[in-house]
Amino acid sequence: MTATDPALTALSQGWCALSLLHGKIDAHIERALQSKHQLSVREYSLLDVLGRQHDGPGGHLQMKQVADAVVLSQSATTRLVTRLEDRGLLSRYLCPTDRRGIYTDVSEAGSQLLAEARPTNDTALREALDEAAENPELAPLVRAVESLNAPATAA
Repeated sequence: MTATDPALTALSQGWCALSLLHGKIDAHIERALQSKHQLSVREYSLLDVLGRQHDGPGGHLQMKQVADAVVLSQSATTRLVTRLEDRGLLSRYLCPTDRRGIYTDVSEAGSQLLAEARPTNDTALREALDEAAENPELAPLVRAVESLNAPATAA
């Protein structure tokens, strides 16, 4: 394959379209979360991931797992956790079985804010996808996103 190979060009254009879709969605959700809840998309994502933890086996995530889930480096995740902890939305504690491990839990105030922000996030996501679906280059990607985790239809 050469740099001008049509397959590479199509792949590159597809990647650009996906990046554009992500950017549009991210910006739309960011504006909604900031204006209504003073939360960034990253802060919301972190609260959401941590809010889904449970007390059963494997229910609490280590910081590396959290970083992977929110697609940030461990150092950026730690800074984000610290900011949310300073706002009273999270708390950290030592793992009871491994004193080297540190877990993070959503506080009551964090859970309340997450519950208030979730409908805003969901509505902003739907709006951003609907707007992107009007763009012929992005419409196939929107359909692909919408089909993920969609309930299977009976054959």
